[in-house]
Amino acid sequence: MSVTSWFLVSSSGTRHRLPREMIFVGREDCELMLQSRSVDKQHAVINYDASADEHLVKDLGSLNGTFVNDLRIPDQTYITLNLSDVIRFGYDILPQTQNRIKQAYASGVV
Repeated sequence: MSVTSWFLVSSSGTRHRLPREMIFVGREDCELMLQSRSVDKQHAVINYDASADEHLVKDLGSLNGTFVNDLRIPDQTYITLNLSDVIRFGYDILPQTQNRIKQAYASGVV
């Protein structure tokens, strides 16, 4: 059985595995915490759609925005993430690149 895993990869190469559930992105009390003054406390959400095996990002009305491929996404609107999309939260942090990596597990357990 083949299972698809999704990762956010920083420009420095650090990989953050995206779980198959909703995660919050922000400065405080979030599953993915970013240390930047341009990132709100709860800045954005990344959600997983199991039926399509894809992740979607939504800006939560942040002051400095969430960007996919250098385009600011509308507040409160889910945008589907694609292979090699560049995601930026706020204005002064390093872009995060999403990579899709397929991994086969003999047991079928993630």
